[in-house]
Amino acid sequence: MSIPTDGAAGHGGTSERVCFASWRDLLARTRDAEMTCDAAGEFTAAIRGGELGPVVLLWTSCPSVRVRRTERMIRRSDEEWYHLTVVTSGTARVRDGATGREEALAAGDLHLASSSHPYESWFLAPPGTGPGRPRVEGMGLDLPAALLPVPPHRLRSLFGRGLPGREGAALLLTQFLAGLHRQVDTLRPAEASRLGAAVVDLLAAVVARELDAEEVLEPEAGQRVLVERIRAYVRAHLHDPGLTPPAVAAAHHLSLSHLHSVFTRCSQGETVAAFIRRQRLRKACRELADPALQALPIQAVAARCGMPRPSDFARAFKAVYGLTPRDYRYLALASPGAG
Repeated sequence: MSIPTDGAAGHGGTSERVCFASWRDLLARTRDAEMTCDAAGEFTAAIRGGELGPVVLLWTSCPSVRVRRTERMIRRSDEEWYHLTVVTSGTARVRDGATGREEALAAGDLHLASSSHPYESWFLAPPGTGPGRPRVEGMGLDLPAALLPVPPHRLRSLFGRGLPGREGAALLLTQFLAGLHRQVDTLRPAEASRLGAAVVDLLAAVVARELDAEEVLEPEAGQRVLVERIRAYVRAHLHDPGLTPPAVAAAHHLSLSHLHSVFTRCSQGETVAAFIRRQRLRKACRELADPALQALPIQAVAARCGMPRPSDFARAFKAVYGLTPRDYRYLALASPGAG
C-alpha cells in the first residue's frame, strides 16, 4: 500500500525527484515541523512512503536538511505521534528542545522523537560536490503515540539522543524497514495491518532494551491498538456523513457499549462521537487554510468533512475556533506563511 504522493513516488520501489516545497509538504502529512535547507531552489529529493494500518513509513534521499519542532508548534497542534528516524547514509545531530541535550548520530543509529516534545535535528550529507554529490539517506517510521505500549513519561530519557542500531532488536527493526521498502506496494491491506503491528512490537522491544526494563510494556497494549485502529478508521471516513458511533462499532464487530467503554478508557474520557466531531473540524481547518482549495465553497469543504448542513458546520466550527469558517479561511490565507 503506497501512500499518495501526488506523483512524487512511484510503485515497485521507485521514486521520482521532487523539489524542496513538495518534499516538505509530503513529510508534513505526519510531521508538523519547520523544515529548512541551504539553496532550496537547487534542492531535489527522492521520497517514498507506505502505510501499514495506522503506521506510516517513509524513505528519502536528499541534500542536508534541518527539522525543528518548537513549543509553540506543540501548543498550536499536537496529534500525539512518535517519529523514528534511521540514517542509512550520512550523519545527523539531534537536540532535545526541552533540556538542550545534543548528540551526534552515525549512519545506522536510530533517533526517536515525539510530536509532544520539542526537538531539532540536522541531517547531514557527506561532503562532496558536483551533480553526483553524496546525499543523506534515511528511513522514517511515524506512529500514533497510543500504539506504542510504553508509558510516555518513560520515553523522555530517549529524546535528544541516538539509539545504537547495529545489534539486537534495533538491527532487526532496521532490516525489517529496509525489506518493507522493497515490498510495500505488493502488500494486501490485511497483510499491511499485521506488518504494522509487527513494526510496533519491534520498536517496543528496542525501547524496552534501551530502558533496560521489559516491565515498561503495558498489559493494556491490545486495547490501545484496537482504539488506534478505530481512530484510523474514523480519519479515513470523515467524508461520510453516516460515520457515527454505531457505524464505527459495526465496522469493528463490537457492541456499541464495548466500543464506548474501550475508547473512553484509552482516550482520557473522550467519546467516539466527540473524536469524530473533533477530527471533522480539524480536517475542515486544514482545507480552509489550503491555498489549493481556496476556490472551493465553504459548504463544499463542510460536505467533504462529513457535515452536509452548512448551518450546523458553521455553528460547530465557531464554537471550537472562535471564528466563522469564512473568517478563519480569510485569516489563514492572508497570513505570511500561507502556502
